[in-house]
Amino acid sequence: MNSGDETSIDKDGCVNKMKKNISLQIRRPCERDAEAFLHLRKQVNEETSFMLREPDENAMLAQHQLDQFLHDSSQGNILILVAEDQERLVGFLIGERGVRSRNRHRLGLMIGILQAWTSQGIGTHLFLAMEDWARNQGILRLELTVAAHNQAAVALYRKCGFEIEGTMRQTMFIDEDYIDEHVMAKFLA
Repeated sequence: MNSGDETSIDKDGCVNKMKKNISLQIRRPCERDAEAFLHLRKQVNEETSFMLREPDENAMLAQHQLDQFLHDSSQGNILILVAEDQERLVGFLIGERGVRSRNRHRLGLMIGILQAWTSQGIGTHLFLAMEDWARNQGILRLELTVAAHNQAAVALYRKCGFEIEGTMRQTMFIDEDYIDEHVMAKFLA
């Protein structure tokens, strides 16, 4: 971390970070965040073609995930973290745990950060907070997929300890072309 950075954890377990005029808080969303969270998901999908869904395909899923988190979070199967800068949601990380006895040790991840806030450590802090939660839940494996040509994301995931386990060929059709995806994982043993 740069010498100008300050990081603290408050009584609720939220990570607070000050860097380059950014006042970052990593936390769980609450009901008052519903509209802002749905807007964030929509904006991330509009800014990049790296997300799985097209912007118009995302609204229903985002609402379902938020409802599930807000009303069923006691089950411990889903965690949504948001990154907030000066009362604006600028990023998210969603972790969905396997629900069967044979895959409850796995946590599938999906991250999105607004373009104006990338390359500022937000992704790293989201992953660190998610990893803490996963360890407390007894989760062994974190996993995700990433477009093979998304070099910035691959670099972030490697920095956070993920390794490429394999490449799936022509899994998505984006901008009139088929693209490959890497499967990446991190073990919390």
